[in-house]
Amino acid sequence: MGSPRNSPKNSPGSSPVDAQANSPVPGSAPDDGAGRPGSAGAATRGARIPSSPDRHHSEVTLRVNGAPRTLVVDHRSVLLDVLREQLRLTGAKKGCDHGQCGACTVLVDGRRVNSCLLPAVAQDGRDITTVEGLADGDDGESGRAEDREDSSDRADNEGGGERPAHAGLHPLQRAFIDRDAFQCGYCTPGQLCSAVGAIAEAESGHPSHVTDPGTPSGQPVALDADEIRERLSGNLCRCGAYPNIVRAVEDVIR
Repeated sequence: MGSPRNSPKNSPGSSPVDAQANSPVPGSAPDDGAGRPGSAGAATRGARIPSSPDRHHSEVTLRVNGAPRTLVVDHRSVLLDVLREQLRLTGAKKGCDHGQCGACTVLVDGRRVNSCLLPAVAQDGRDITTVEGLADGDDGESGRAEDREDSSDRADNEGGGERPAHAGLHPLQRAFIDRDAFQCGYCTPGQLCSAVGAIAEAESGHPSHVTDPGTPSGQPVALDADEIRERLSGNLCRCGAYPNIVRAVEDVIR
C-alpha cells in the first residue's frame, strides 16, 4: 500500500488542525481596520471578523468609556480581546488569561470584573469602563490617549499654555504617580480599575473577609490598610509595589 504521508491532504508541515485554523471564517469581509480579530485565544486569532452577523458572530452595542460602540463579535471572543483587538483599547492587559492575576480588570456597570473571563457577546447593552476612561478626556467620550493629546495640542495652539502633568487624571491615577505605586506598570491599569471598584463597593456597604462583623449592614465600610489589602488581593504585582499601592488608595479616601 502507498504511504499517505505525501498526499496533498497530509503534505509536510500541515495537518487537518492546521488547515482548520488557517481557513477563513465563512462570510468574512476584508479587514477595514474597524473589525480587527477579536480572539478568544489561539482558536480565533488571525480569523477575520465579518461585517455582519452570521451563526458564529453577533452584533452587540457596548457603551465603552461613555461612548456607544456597535460591533460584530465572535461568539468565542472574551471582552478583553474585543477591547484590545477590535476597539484598540490596550490598557487592560492579558496576564494569566485565567482570571487569577487581575491585569485585565475593567468595570462593567460599575462593578470590577476580570475581562478575560467574560464572553463579549453577553455584555450587550452594558457600560464598560477601562483605564483609558478613568481620566477626564477633553472629548468626554472616547477616553483615547490620542484624542487627549490632540486636545492638549489644540489648547497649546490657542494660547492655553502647557497643561499640568496631572491635568484630567483620576484622583487614583494622580495618587499612583505621587506615591510611585508602580514599577513596570503592566498591572497598573488593572490595579486602578480594581481600586475604583473597591472604593465604590465599600461605600455601598459591601463587606469583605476582614470587615468587622459588627459593622451595620448596608452602611459604608471604612477602608483601612487591612481592608484595602484584602479587597485588592485579586490584583497581583510581580514588582512588589503593594505598600505604595495601599498608600495611594489611602490618599484618595481620606
